Amino acid sequence: MTSTLLQQVRVIDSVSETDRIADVLITEGNIDLVSSQILDLPNDTHLRDCRGLVLGTGLVDLYSCSGEPGFEERETLSSFLQAASAGGFTRVSLLPNTSPPIDNPGVVALQRGRERETKNLLTSPRLHVPTSPSPLLNIWGALTLSLAGKQMTELADLAASGVVGFTDSQPWENLGLVRRVLEYLQPLGKPVAFWCCDRQLMANGVMRESTDSIRFGLPGNPDFSETSAISSLLELVAATGTPVHIMRVSTARSVKLIASAKASGLPITASTTWMHLLLDTKAVKSYNTSLRMEPPLGKSSDLVALRQAVKTGIVDAIAIDHRPYTYEEKTVAFSEAPSGAIGFEIALPLLWQHLVETKEFTALELWRTLSSSPMKCLNQKPTAIVPGEKAELTLFDPQQSWKVDSKNLYTLSSNTPWLGQQLVGRVIQTWC
Repeated sequence: MTSTLLQQVRVIDSVSETDRIADVLITEGNIDLVSSQILDLPNDTHLRDCRGLVLGTGLVDLYSCSGEPGFEERETLSSFLQAASAGGFTRVSLLPNTSPPIDNPGVVALQRGRERETKNLLTSPRLHVPTSPSPLLNIWGALTLSLAGKQMTELADLAASGVVGFTDSQPWENLGLVRRVLEYLQPLGKPVAFWCCDRQLMANGVMRESTDSIRFGLPGNPDFSETSAISSLLELVAATGTPVHIMRVSTARSVKLIASAKASGLPITASTTWMHLLLDTKAVKSYNTSLRMEPPLGKSSDLVALRQAVKTGIVDAIAIDHRPYTYEEKTVAFSEAPSGAIGFEIALPLLWQHLVETKEFTALELWRTLSSSPMKCLNQKPTAIVPGEKAELTLFDPQQSWKVDSKNLYTLSSNTPWLGQQLVGRVIQTWC
């Protein structure tokens, strides 16, 4: 029996909604005891002074991308899980946009086989974050064959193969097919997620349409490309009654539509991404291609509305939407760059410094949106920090300083606007 006593650690339990200083005894991967002070200890217990550290329920990501299979130069499944672990994530959810896409049970089985092969790699001494074992991998199944939006996958077969839910993770054009999908999915009881964007209204926009897009000389993507698509989806939800999750919410008007829909009783949840809570259109002035996002970074009014929506629960969760790309893919003109940025290893430190340290969010409010709320969106039971539970925990040092560079990142890519910068706050251990 191996036991570790975390002494006087700040315990943030997003399930019981508590934030307190306590001793936590962990034995053989289980939470043995939580108390203000623990004196009666098993023999050979390892004592760890955790004053100033934060112990929270494990972080959970709703949707992110790996390169494997098809784009292993961007990210392998092993590096994907290592990066998630290093960022404090005990559960991650893989989007189906691999090559081949995850649109049949065979590809699901292939990914599960790769996952098993990576288990031993996560004990590598290169990791600065001790992890045991690897993060739990949720797999999203595609809604349509080859993510083409034209023909439904065998949804029942995919559900039986163990996918966490369904999404194509890209805008839809055929609303008639969306209606059929919602009708077919009702008896399966699996989450379904949609990214709402009208490609025709978006046109060739590469940043949010605003005075900034005019000043920077970049084609603008109007906010109604998102809100019109959300409105259409909400009408279909009202007609079918099927619960849906709205991904990548990025505008103030979208927040109002979601708030109104929830108030009327529609079965919806929603998420925004962590970068949309930290940056707005003004950041694009640098033309850093890691700021090329879909949906694009919003205006300052969008950022304020999104923060308030997350704080109050109108937007349920913060997603990382980790999207790795190689140096060559991102070293092009801003308008030509693929959209997306990495986030697993830097999201918590930056959110903590910009939201918690500034007193805009309480630590509990932030942790809830990164832990228990994402699990509820996935129809999974959140874990708590109570005796008898499995240890699914994140230990975070909010004061540790470190530099973001390729030597300190476990993802294979480095497409982030914070590359080369010094951050404050780092995860130092996860229990999965």
